[in-house]
Amino acid sequence: MHRISMVYDLVRLEEKSIIEAAKKKGGEVELKTYDSKDLYFDLLDSSQITEKFGKVVLQRSASYFRNLHLTAVLEGQGCRVVNGLDTALKTGNKLITSLILANNGVPTPRTKLAFTEDAALKALDELGYPAILKPTIGSWGRMVALLNDVDAAKSVIEDREEMFPLYQVYYIQEKVKRPPRDIRAVVIGDRTVAAIYRISTTNDWRTNTARGGKAENLPISKELDDICLRATRPFGNGFYGVDLMESEDKGLLVHEVNNTTEFKNVMAQSKVDIPGMILDFLLNLSKN
Repeated sequence: MHRISMVYDLVRLEEKSIIEAAKKKGGEVELKTYDSKDLYFDLLDSSQITEKFGKVVLQRSASYFRNLHLTAVLEGQGCRVVNGLDTALKTGNKLITSLILANNGVPTPRTKLAFTEDAALKALDELGYPAILKPTIGSWGRMVALLNDVDAAKSVIEDREEMFPLYQVYYIQEKVKRPPRDIRAVVIGDRTVAAIYRISTTNDWRTNTARGGKAENLPISKELDDICLRATRPFGNGFYGVDLMESEDKGLLVHEVNNTTEFKNVMAQSKVDIPGMILDFLLNLSKN
């Protein structure tokens, strides 16, 4: 029997489904679960870490900073974490993700970066309105602003000048002309296993299902599989959610690679056994 651990800070449907999938595998896998909020470590004594957690740990902590630091400790003290520290650092920051995608020839939206109000407004003038301002770290569409014109831009940026320094890093993207939907695809290892359309059903321009978007199954085409694998390979062998848009004039564009991806809607719509596939991937790592 192979022992695998899962660390988390929220028990969502995804975590419950992974626990149930482990039960179905019977004697093949022993899944140990740990609430990261209860964990503490002696950084000078790693003798009991692998004994407690085993060789392979699935990282499911939703908090970016808790996830990052816990992964650093587990990896630094001998565990193989999925996804690992390097992946968490890179995918957790939209700027770094954009640079890696661009450097590997993966099509992405036009993006500009600035650090002051004046520079941000000049970048917006070049990019054109409408545009989208995002924090470099964040999820679920929080603190994302649609800037329809220069007056809206000045108002939003003036507010952010008074906020935590993170929000004074101005990561600005074009508003892609696309249908009122985007795509979430799930990649495990070297395969795109399932995908959905996330369709806006409200007046909110964002398609996040957390904000009321509707999910609909999307069969995996060769084109979708190819671009998703090209987008995830630079970050290493792991488990990812890839978010894409269908540009009217440029085709598929990748706008985000997710490290600790939520997959309940993909699982429900595609009927693909994503939890079972995750465990098979982890078991293969444990055996090797």
